[in-house]
Amino acid sequence: MRVQDAVVTFLSYAKQRQKRPLIKEAFKLKNQIGLEIGGPTRFFGLKGGIPVYLVAERVDNVNFGTHTFFGNYQAGNTYHYHEGKTGKQFISEATDLREIADNTYDFVLSSHSLEHTANPIKALTEWIRILKRSGKLVLILPDKRHTFDQYRKYTSFSHLLDDYHNNTLEHDTTHIEEILSTFDENKMGVTLVDFEKLISDNFTNRAAHHHVFSQEVVKSMLQFVGFTVEFQYETEPFHLITIAKK
Repeated sequence: MRVQDAVVTFLSYAKQRQKRPLIKEAFKLKNQIGLEIGGPTRFFGLKGGIPVYLVAERVDNVNFGTHTFFGNYQAGNTYHYHEGKTGKQFISEATDLREIADNTYDFVLSSHSLEHTANPIKALTEWIRILKRSGKLVLILPDKRHTFDQYRKYTSFSHLLDDYHNNTLEHDTTHIEEILSTFDENKMGVTLVDFEKLISDNFTNRAAHHHVFSQEVVKSMLQFVGFTVEFQYETEPFHLITIAKK
């Protein structure tokens, strides 16, 4: 970690009591190699809630396409996630990481990406596969109470199991009508008309939140695929944080 980054992180730890347990979790990944699903995200960077980028040896990345609503990506050693740090970029679905061998990474990061996946349990089976024994998953999901999903019902674990057993794919539009009928413009910053246009081609844009997660359902999903949940935390403005171990 650069000296200036260390100073900023120390000050964050000293001044912001609510960030202390998260910074401690980040430092458990010091000098390790991980994979991020989606991103990069400020939450894992300098002044972020869990500053993994600062302490990790390397972070690689996977995104579903080269040109996305969230940014443009190119396969190869092109993932620039922190000043002076570069990892390998994969172009692949979060549910299909066949390019990556079993037991490759020390940790997996996912911030506000699993809700954009139509089959989250299938994704988690891939994420645990590529983790080494005792590897960690840092999973951040939106707290619906503070997002445009606030009027939707929480997704049940049985529904997620059905998606898994039915091998639901990313073209799925099951939840589009529900999303639009409960959409809160005040929480999104865009109009319903504009958002409807965006998710009308959700396979390309991946803007829809297929599912709405509670911490209890998150724990059930993770346990189902073989994780042990070590830590769950809620933090502003709308983050549900879970750390689990293979």
